[in-house]
This record gives sequence, C-alpha cells and structure tokens, in this order.
Amino acid sequence: MQLDYSRLDPELLPILETFPALDITRDNIAEIRALMAETPRPEPPSGLLQRDAEVNTPEGPVTVHISRKSDRPNQPALLWIHGGGYVMGAADDERSMTIAHECDITVFSVDYRLAPEQPFPAGLNDCYNVLCWLMKEADSLGIDPSCVAIGGASAGAGLAAGLALKNREAANYPLRLQLLIYPMLDNLHATESGQFDNHPIWTRKASFSAWEMYLNGTPGEAASPMAAPARASDVSGLPPAYLNVGVEDLFRDEVIGYARRLMDADIPTELALFPGMYHAGEVFTPTAAISRRLNRSFLHALSDALR
Repeated sequence: MQLDYSRLDPELLPILETFPALDITRDNIAEIRALMAETPRPEPPSGLLQRDAEVNTPEGPVTVHISRKSDRPNQPALLWIHGGGYVMGAADDERSMTIAHECDITVFSVDYRLAPEQPFPAGLNDCYNVLCWLMKEADSLGIDPSCVAIGGASAGAGLAAGLALKNREAANYPLRLQLLIYPMLDNLHATESGQFDNHPIWTRKASFSAWEMYLNGTPGEAASPMAAPARASDVSGLPPAYLNVGVEDLFRDEVIGYARRLMDADIPTELALFPGMYHAGEVFTPTAAISRRLNRSFLHALSDALR
C-alpha cells in the first residue's frame, strides 16, 4: 500500500526533498550513525545547567546527561530516553534540554546501550538501573522522588513504556507519568497504518530492520512485552500516560490501540493525534503550526503531571 502524500501537512513537505526516508541495515548502521552525528544541532537554551554523571550498575557504567534550569532543591524530575529506532541517537538530545528549560525540572537522559551491538534487554536494563539510582540518590541529586516521570520519543518512548512494565514487576517506584511521544511499540506493525510502504522518514522497511536488530531476530508475537509493549497481555497498574502520534505516522494505529488498552485498564490516559503529521515531522520542521501544537501538547501534559 502507498500513502497519499496529499494528506501530509503542506508545511512539512519541503524538508522531504532534502531528507529522504532512512534505509537502515546491520551493514550500514555505523555509517548512518556517523551521518546523523554530523547533522548541525541547535544551541541549547540559554543558561541551561548541564553535566554528565556516570552511574555504576550491575551491568557496567551508564552515562546520564543531566539538564536543569536552576539549582533549586527538591525539583520534579524526568527520566528521559532518546529516540533512534533502538539503534542510534544520543543522550544529549535537543528535546531533553528543551523539556528541562520549558518545564523547569531536572531531566536525566540515559545514554543506553544500542542494538545491534547490544540488543534487548541491554538498553532497557540501563534505563531501569538509572531509574533505581535516581530514586535512591534523590536527595543528593536535588530531586523529589515522589514527583518523577519517565518518557521518551519514538524508540525512546517504546523503551519508556517497557520501563513502566518492568518497574511494575520489580521495584514499582511511584511514577507520575509515562510520557510517550509517538512510541515504537509493535514489532509486527500489524495494523492498517502499518501496511503502507512509503511513510516519510521512518518507513515500514526501516522499522522492521531496526526491530530485527533490537530483538536480535524476528520472534513475532513471542517478543517480550518489555521490548514490544504491544505484546503485553496486562497493562493494569501502570502509571498515568500521555501518548501522541501523527495521523500519517507508521505507528498511528498501534499507539491508538495501546492507549485504548490503557484506558480499558482504568489507567488515566491522554491521547493526542496530529493531522498531517508524519513520524518526527516536528523535529525536521519545528516552526510549522502543527509542530508547535504537538510540542505544546506534551509539554503541558508533563508540567501538569509534575505539579
């Protein structure tokens, strides 16, 4: 099936002429990472306080990029997980810094291990171990352990959803919100929106390749729900959730389906849909009206949850 590009928001179209859809494989992932690293990045918000911390975990040290607007004590906090299809991306991403500045909270962005070199559960374990560290060291970190959220974008949001499931089964730390920005939840893409072959930026082919690397194979419906939360049979007892997705995103129907299951399990859930938006369109055209609406939506949801 082919997506009709006339359905895309006109403001999001020009960038597609210079940024073709990603073609990710095991053979070229190192090259793709290098190209992405060379892409110019915006300057962080003025005055933002930033530092890196090294967290010792049972599986080795994990670097965490910490951003905050001020050094006031007892701050709300967000454990942030960057996107990148589980195979690329960096902890010092622009969105983590913007969230810290706009919401006036401390953001802990995890430099988790990437596939295919370190497939599931390596990255999820890194995120969980950092969550444990954050909660146990809250006083020295200047944060309020009763006012913590977890979140991410795309694969990072998939990891955040998996982290919510893992936390429920283990320490069960109290969490104010799981902030899931167009989360990557379903390794099968067995939905109507998952059948199109020509989505901008993140195609069905690229997604299946990334899933294969992350899962170190193609387990299908046998994939762990902590890797692919769409496989979870029980979503009860999870933190409140905010989810968003573009109407023209490959992930649209899996996100809507997961939100519906959360609501059916009596989890307080907000779902925001953005017409004409393709996957990560707001990253590539941040000044578009629909991009600004998407960003305002999740920032308001997070600020409200951490009041």
